[in-house]
Amino acid sequence: MGAKIPGYVVVKRCSRRMKKHARLRAAVGTLLVLSVIIPLVLLYRVTSWSARAPPQPTFKCNSAPTTSPRPPNEHVTNARLRIDARALLFVETQYSKLGQDLRMLLEWNRIDYKVELAGKSLPVLASSDKGRYAVVVFENVERYFAMDRWNREILDLYCIKYNVGLVGFPAHGSAVAPVGAPPRPAHMTMLTNVSLRDYELNPYSEVLRILRAGEVHHGTISKANPWTVFVSNHSTYEAVAFAYADDVGSASEGVPARFYTTAVEDKGFLDNIRKVFFGQDFEFWLHRPLFLDAISYLSHGKLSISLERYLLVDIDDIFVMQRGLRMKRSDVQALLEVQEKIGDRVQGFHFNLGFSGKYFHTGTAEENLGDDALIEHASKFTWFDHTWSHWQPHLGNVTVIEQQLLRNKDFAFRHNISVDTEYSVAPHHSGVYPVHDALYEAWKRVYNIRATCTEEYPHLRPSYARRGFVHRGILVVPRQLCGLFTHTMFLDQYPGGKQKLIQSIHGGDLFQTILSVPVNMFMTHLSNYGSDRLALYTFESVIKFTQCWTNLQLKTESPVKMAERYFRLFPAEADPLWQSPCNDPRHRDIWPAAKTCDALPDFLVIGPQKTGSTALYTFLSMHPSIVSNIFSPSTFEEVQFFSGNNYFKGLDWYMSFFLTPPNRTQVYMFEKSATYFDNEAVPKRVQALLPKAKIITILLNPIRRAYSWYQHQRVHDDPIALNYTFTEVVMATESSPRTVRLLQQRCLNPGIYAQHLDRWLTYFPSSQLLIVDGEELRTDPVETMETVQRFLKARPYWPYKEHIRYDPKKGFYCQVINEDHTKCLGKSKGRNYPPIDSQVENYLSTYYRPFNVALSKLLTRLGLPQMNWLQEELARP
Repeated sequence: MGAKIPGYVVVKRCSRRMKKHARLRAAVGTLLVLSVIIPLVLLYRVTSWSARAPPQPTFKCNSAPTTSPRPPNEHVTNARLRIDARALLFVETQYSKLGQDLRMLLEWNRIDYKVELAGKSLPVLASSDKGRYAVVVFENVERYFAMDRWNREILDLYCIKYNVGLVGFPAHGSAVAPVGAPPRPAHMTMLTNVSLRDYELNPYSEVLRILRAGEVHHGTISKANPWTVFVSNHSTYEAVAFAYADDVGSASEGVPARFYTTAVEDKGFLDNIRKVFFGQDFEFWLHRPLFLDAISYLSHGKLSISLERYLLVDIDDIFVMQRGLRMKRSDVQALLEVQEKIGDRVQGFHFNLGFSGKYFHTGTAEENLGDDALIEHASKFTWFDHTWSHWQPHLGNVTVIEQQLLRNKDFAFRHNISVDTEYSVAPHHSGVYPVHDALYEAWKRVYNIRATCTEEYPHLRPSYARRGFVHRGILVVPRQLCGLFTHTMFLDQYPGGKQKLIQSIHGGDLFQTILSVPVNMFMTHLSNYGSDRLALYTFESVIKFTQCWTNLQLKTESPVKMAERYFRLFPAEADPLWQSPCNDPRHRDIWPAAKTCDALPDFLVIGPQKTGSTALYTFLSMHPSIVSNIFSPSTFEEVQFFSGNNYFKGLDWYMSFFLTPPNRTQVYMFEKSATYFDNEAVPKRVQALLPKAKIITILLNPIRRAYSWYQHQRVHDDPIALNYTFTEVVMATESSPRTVRLLQQRCLNPGIYAQHLDRWLTYFPSSQLLIVDGEELRTDPVETMETVQRFLKARPYWPYKEHIRYDPKKGFYCQVINEDHTKCLGKSKGRNYPPIDSQVENYLSTYYRPFNVALSKLLTRLGLPQMNWLQEELARP
């Protein structure tokens, strides 16, 4: 028998059990109470909403669009302008608030620009008698007034010669002009720290183009940031905008209201330079469109943007929302009514409904009637597939995705829903970007999809940086947000307060999106059309507001036509820029779990061709911890992903060349493609996908490299190389056949090393770049591989001196198989060619001299030693 337990211990244990059961009963009770309260709260919200009407747009125009005193100004001139369509932007610092806002607005509107720090030396303003900039912008106009006489004269003479205008914003602090500096604007006084209200535009100002006069921004404006205003007594100055002093009563109260010029145009009558000065920065919403008008005007239309804006409003998740939060019949009727109202302003407008048929008739009885109403009026909307069960395509293969699409297509057929728009959107944008090729394949098979959109390329934020791309023939357009999400159903519960949504509409984020994006595909959700019907309120309001304040022409067309229009406007965006999904948590969440960034290489050998890259590839592959890609059936050991059409096959294609080893953290994966070095597109592409990758390049005497490439082409029966001598090729002129000049380019261009290295160093720090001496690789590969090992930090250390041996028959170093045998590169490597003609060698030495000088300076700047062949070339007479 066990020992007897003392009584006080039994009591203590019983007490513990009782307390434990009490806590358990309390927890269960709390859950029961919450299970009752939460539905009651939701029911209360829904029933309380039912008892009141949804909010209605209250904004009204002071004047109808047709009453504008003049049509939009067209700033384009017939004069022949010798200037590039680019803005020169002087900022206080790289991180100054207005400077960042200016860059954001320019990027959003795809306006090219160059940034310079104010107070530094001026950049080169013109070349070949052509101006590099169409307008000059000062974040702090005091920097212009306080310029030293030398730089001020240079800038002013440039503006006069090329008819370039200048934009300036008020200083955040006082700048004192140095002695002898040019004076501030003559005949004009700038008053600071003025409080203003009731902002208006001058209807007769020639600056206005996007903006139209006739409206008044009522009330105090930017009270936290007092204004600078302009007072002048000369005809060279004309008000672009004005406002009233906020420190006196209004005229209606019997006290005359003083008004001040808040943005002024200097017509250049005094100094032949046109300017526009602003009294405040972008804290006041109207100054963003007014700035776009100013640079359009001052650049004579060089920096004008189109006035056409195309709008599409997608309603995702049709039939999907949970019970109690879906549309009722009355909501559908309201949807039709607002669609008609918007159609009066935007001809042909229809809401575009994305449906998931599985959830049809899964709401309350009243909500199921709403589903029926949508089906009854199906022909009055356009529709797109949103997968049968609102399922994320990145979770499945082509077969599973097809089943989802086919079931939804069958639902559409049975309910007379037309789905022939050739447009679709994936739930949560899954599979669109990062690209899941199975989705694109299934879309093509089931619906012949030609267009889609996503908010994820290249990233969700910043929104102004969203772009489009084309993959597998499907046009992917950036999707825009409107401030409404699945949880935004009630105006008085809008995140940040209802005023935040109203501000977004009245000049804020939503208005700015329409202002700056010519093709807008907006995302909304079913939940935004029930409850307070916030989407109806939002879009009816912003369209009315936009048409009141601007000359923007709001239009619509089918999704595919809008996508085609987008890429006509921005054809350069058609080529994608693949990025690593693992660097963005949102992308990682919508990328198949089976895919891993471990299947991406750690370093690249980039060539150039005929410098020994294959030998380096062979030596690297001997290391037990270094693994290369699997062979390509067409390009052998080279993948050539970043430098050609393979890039458009996508990330899945590229990753298929890398087998992920189980001990991935102990393995260094790489690929060698000698076509990467001198291809202009490659460095940017590599940096986007492999920002931490190390880069190895090999530099050989460019004369020897050019001759080796020519002989390589002869061996491969290139007809041009067989029919023209090396001398004829490298000394070809503009009158030579095009095919000869193309071969000349491939012989000579890769050898302009400094130019190509500079491009790589634009995207990668020098610490990630190793420059290998091609002559040393040939004559002392053991020492070269010691350097490479240190650069890669490869472990374990590999004794290459025991595994590489010179083979006198081949004339170069080979891999040691055993003590008596070596394994060398194939017959195509290490050939002995006839010596190069001395005359053409001297010609090429002269040709490459400036490029070799640039290379020498680059190596010095990087703290790297000069290669022997380079010193010999520079020492030539």
